[in-house]
Amino acid sequence: MGRKWANIVKKKGAADKLRGQIYTKILFEVSKAVKSGGEDPATNFLLKIALEKCKKNNVPKDNIDRAIKKGLGGDDDGYQEISYEGYGPNGVAIFVEASTNNVTRTVANVRVCFKKAGGSLGTTGSLQFVFTRKAVFEVPQGDLDEDEFTLEMIDAGAEDIELEDGIFCINGPMEVFGAISKKLEELGVQPEEATLEQIPQTFKEVDDETYEAIMKMIDALESDEDVLKVYHNIEYDERFAEL
Repeated sequence: MGRKWANIVKKKGAADKLRGQIYTKILFEVSKAVKSGGEDPATNFLLKIALEKCKKNNVPKDNIDRAIKKGLGGDDDGYQEISYEGYGPNGVAIFVEASTNNVTRTVANVRVCFKKAGGSLGTTGSLQFVFTRKAVFEVPQGDLDEDEFTLEMIDAGAEDIELEDGIFCINGPMEVFGAISKKLEELGVQPEEATLEQIPQTFKEVDDETYEAIMKMIDALESDEDVLKVYHNIEYDERFAEL
């Protein structure tokens, strides 16, 4: 599963770079991290990662300060996390994560994206056997020895470790998020990503036309200001890189 999963994450990451939305999505990570672990990045691993992303993407300090305040409960604006599950063209599973202060608006927009693509929105839990929520880390290899680092990650509870293009892609049950985070800190390793993500457990082979339709659908979903992440379960094929 490793290579398929790593490529899906990579493709999703490419679609995630819509410039108009990137601040919003990173700042949401800041607020969420503060809400769960406090405002000190020295003791809050998730916040440390989120602040590094802010720095890389030149997010203004005022925006970061507001996001931290929001996470502390000073200004939540009534936002809530919500997810949507359904199927795109040719039965490809689509899982959408969103944060909204107007559920009616968000579900209407998401439904339109599914309908335009020829898909259909399902009920919550309808994809519970397709996707599993897992701890996901991306770590630059740098001077790390592949075999030694892999053993350290397995010892911390990781199930899948893939080295590709100089990046270790690591995943495991969401329950081991803390153990892997702690192990990385002990090793003095700074991950580029440290999140909980919906990882597909079953994959679907598709033709080029379906693949392009799904990517167009994902772009439309991710252009919505309320949508944070979109996942699919397409079986990756090298030929898609040429599309």
